Amino acid sequence: MTDPFITAANISEIPIGQVKPVQLQGKLLLVCHTAEGFYAIDDTCTHDDGPLGDGWLDGNAIECPRHGARFDVATGKVLCLPAAVPINAYRVKVEGDEVKVNVNETVPK
Repeated sequence: MTDPFITAANISEIPIGQVKPVQLQGKLLLVCHTAEGFYAIDDTCTHDDGPLGDGWLDGNAIECPRHGARFDVATGKVLCLPAAVPINAYRVKVEGDEVKVNVNETVPK
């Protein structure tokens, strides 16, 4: 069986409190590094389709720069309006110095 996890970044590329936009299998994702670890989410706000990668990471929350919607990067849950629909959060694992994402498996919301 083939490993469904794809390398998205090296650990050293994303300091704690930072994000890195990536494209994996045609999906625009955002790899986020918090004090709790690495997370991967869709890089698109569900409120107005703006890029979350231009926003601010505060703990486990990412804030959209356009209208202030906030999402939990671990689960994709909406934390603040105007967004009402959660984003997808994907399974992540770290192997050696690589951050890997399974773009076919989302985290339950």
